[in-house]
Amino acid sequence: MAEWNAYYRNDEEEEEQEEGEQSGGDYRITGRDSLVFLVDASKEMFIKGEDGQPSNFDMTMQVVRSVYTSKIISSHRDLVALVFYGTEQSKNPRNSFKHVYVYHDLDEPGAKRVQEIDALRGEKGAQLAAETMGSGETSLGDALWCCANLYSDIKLRLSHKRLMIFTCRDEPHMGDSVKDRQARTKSSDLKETGVVIDLMHLMKPGGFDVAPFFRDVVSPPEDESELGLQLEPCDKLDDLKKRVRAKEQKKRAMARLNLCLGEGVNVAVGIYATAVTARKPAAIKLYRETNEPVRSKTRMFHTETGSLLLPSEIKKSQTYGKKQIVMEKDEVDSIRKFEDPGLFLIGFKPMEKLKLHQHIRPAVFLYPEEDEVKGSACLFSALLTKCSERNVFALCRCVARRNYSPRFVALVPQKEQSDESKVQITPPGFHVIYLPYADDMRTLDPPQSPSASQIQVDKMKEIVSKLRFKYRSDAFENPVIQQHFRNMEALALDMRAPEDTEDLIMPKVDQIDHRLGPLSQEFKDLVYPDGYNPEGKPAAKRKTAQNGGGAEKKPKVEVGEDDLKAHVQNGTLGKLTVPVLKEACKQLGVRTTGTKKQELIDALTAKLGS
Repeated sequence: MAEWNAYYRNDEEEEEQEEGEQSGGDYRITGRDSLVFLVDASKEMFIKGEDGQPSNFDMTMQVVRSVYTSKIISSHRDLVALVFYGTEQSKNPRNSFKHVYVYHDLDEPGAKRVQEIDALRGEKGAQLAAETMGSGETSLGDALWCCANLYSDIKLRLSHKRLMIFTCRDEPHMGDSVKDRQARTKSSDLKETGVVIDLMHLMKPGGFDVAPFFRDVVSPPEDESELGLQLEPCDKLDDLKKRVRAKEQKKRAMARLNLCLGEGVNVAVGIYATAVTARKPAAIKLYRETNEPVRSKTRMFHTETGSLLLPSEIKKSQTYGKKQIVMEKDEVDSIRKFEDPGLFLIGFKPMEKLKLHQHIRPAVFLYPEEDEVKGSACLFSALLTKCSERNVFALCRCVARRNYSPRFVALVPQKEQSDESKVQITPPGFHVIYLPYADDMRTLDPPQSPSASQIQVDKMKEIVSKLRFKYRSDAFENPVIQQHFRNMEALALDMRAPEDTEDLIMPKVDQIDHRLGPLSQEFKDLVYPDGYNPEGKPAAKRKTAQNGGGAEKKPKVEVGEDDLKAHVQNGTLGKLTVPVLKEACKQLGVRTTGTKKQELIDALTAKLGS
């Protein structure tokens, strides 16, 4: 029977660990995400750009490869597929559709698939793909129908289904109204089954006009904040990667709560993690013979009878007043429960009241969930607008999950921002800042150190102004994690050696010295005494004897004969150290055959006991 103290503490530690890690997903994952790349393989896709720029097909394959590798690292259980349309050869289930080539079925990404993508890249791969793919007729309706069959063949539960079309042709059927109507009809059927269709249109001579055909094929914006269909085509690899990344990246809520603004006024919101600490993946135990993951099961047995204990037979207990109080699991949960999960508005405060030192854990992001409660987006937007105009934050009481302890949080408003390409940089919503309790704040005594003079302070200000630069957190990668994944990639893809990783966090010493010039030496002269070298090793400190010579030896500890006899009678000789026992043997003239502690104790006991 486990102690309730330990049960309560372990659950709290697990809770803090989960909150601190900010995994960025649902606490209970309801299904897998799926993504299908539908790529145009017509001849126009293989035309190289100006000044040796890669072709649209090669650029698309680089994006597909980057998504594959990122899925392997971040969410390897998601499903991805690659389908070409407009090909000369046909390869699809049951070969029902002409000029449609299913290169990868809807399945988990792996090293073999990355190698197959690499075979389509570069000059040789593009030439091979152009010869075998880019000379057939085009029927986007058949391609969409084939993708629908890929989804229908999956027996797993899918939480999100997305299809991305990559093409540089705004009229794939060259004005054929029958094929256009078939494609629009099939895209409508896909959207009714929950598939989100996105268009990643690429640059072509004369520009890409979305309106005639694709505006009716792609899905509408998923929420009011999205800009919907991008009108400007992509002509650069980085722009295409940015758009694909913004679409395929998971937007899974950590929790969905009600924001209570007053009696009977509730807004459905979702909590999202904006930044997650990158860590090495945990090791997976594999079965030696089959190389399959090992699943561990924990079972509890009765110590006396050896019978298997059911969950209903396991009780929690707390010792109080030398009595063991036994409680059921429901009783323990009711003791821990403060209130139902949710956010409860307390009031509003000026932004000046929020201090930087009140940061105690990573913040999360709040966004409305229109599907949960109708009208949540409108009321949420009105609250966000007013808080931004009046420069205030909302003070709320937050219970993130069931049986969680309540926290006070500050909802800091953030307006939407977009870049020149009309891609959203910052979404509209509230940052949830967790506020400390009174016992979270400590009063520390400042360390006693000599204060700097004004001359030294002014010199350090010059040094700081010389070394200033525009810091961006995304400009520095973790070299340990980068090297780890490159080693894994080289091992999986049979590379001879992994790619070199540049350590961006190491200071650029030569550039720093060039910027500072003589300021560094001038500061050393102002702070350190003459002849002091701060970079040198300090000399070893040794205490010399009074009569000179070597280091002072520690005085020997002697124990009298009467004290030794008392130790023998009380059986406490073992409390003395080996050097003290050796000195006692020397004083009494006891000869021993060894130097172990027990041998010394036996010799002294035989001598003094007699």
